[in-house]
Amino acid sequence: MTSLAAQTSPKALLPRLTTTVPREYVHRAAVSEVFLTGWEADESTEADRYAYTVKAQWPRSHALFAREDGHQDPVLLVESVRQIGSLLAHAEFDVPFGHQFVMADITVDADPRLFATDVVPTEVELRTVCRDTVRRGRTLSAMRYDVSVLRDGRRLATAGASFRCLSPSVYRRVRGERPTAPDRTVPPAIDPAAVGHASARHVVLARPEPGAGHRWEMRVDTAHPTYFDHPVDHVPGMVLIEAARQAAHASTGLPDALLLGVRADFARYAEFDAPCWIEAAPEPVDGTDDVRVRVRGSQREATVFTADLVVSPGKHLAVSPGKR
Repeated sequence: MTSLAAQTSPKALLPRLTTTVPREYVHRAAVSEVFLTGWEADESTEADRYAYTVKAQWPRSHALFAREDGHQDPVLLVESVRQIGSLLAHAEFDVPFGHQFVMADITVDADPRLFATDVVPTEVELRTVCRDTVRRGRTLSAMRYDVSVLRDGRRLATAGASFRCLSPSVYRRVRGERPTAPDRTVPPAIDPAAVGHASARHVVLARPEPGAGHRWEMRVDTAHPTYFDHPVDHVPGMVLIEAARQAAHASTGLPDALLLGVRADFARYAEFDAPCWIEAAPEPVDGTDDVRVRVRGSQREATVFTADLVVSPGKHLAVSPGKR
């Protein structure tokens, strides 16, 4: 008689291996920019409730998203939340590749312990509930989703986002033929140290004129390998969020503050054919050392996006989130 071990396929004996989700699902050209590692549907008794558990891993070192103070860069969380939307739209709601995603808003509210670094990459669980789904015919055209972020089983952040999907023909009708790069020279950057970066290449705020206050022209460098991972005909929403984050650092004089809160709303496309201006207004948060910074991006005097950010200048203990 053949033993059970002999009958078992060698593949069945292997542990489940970790990899990233296909880069096409999250609209990234570089595999190194994919932070999601898997997903599965959760059981639900509600017919219109779509719940999923999405896994993510944040690298200990990244060319752009990197800090040296014992914390991960919080923008890793914001980007992971963005990636969830396109992943689930393609993989679970059958949105065809080639459809364009237009971000409407994104929010994050995090405990600093979520970002404490460890001796290994940070593994997080993103429990996601999709709602307010809208279909055009049989194809998803809009959706909102809410996210609870767990690390080592403890919920340390909440987040959410919404977007619209446009078919290639509708997108062409809405946008027409647009360039995929500005025709203007990228202006000089402000001091990278003022916005928490080591390299001027990562700075998206231009050096202001004297007396400009907390107002900067946005630097749009389409050759940047992370901000512009692939050709697009407008400034991506994540680049606008980075501009808001840098404006928060520069306007408060707190380049090392930890970004703990984001509420960004996108009103229109940020085009390549005109300057986009970033304005910041910081104000204290009552009863804390945190600072709320209200940021507005405008182009030709029309609002492109607004963002309310909360940054924390406190010296947070870089300990495992499971410890007190």
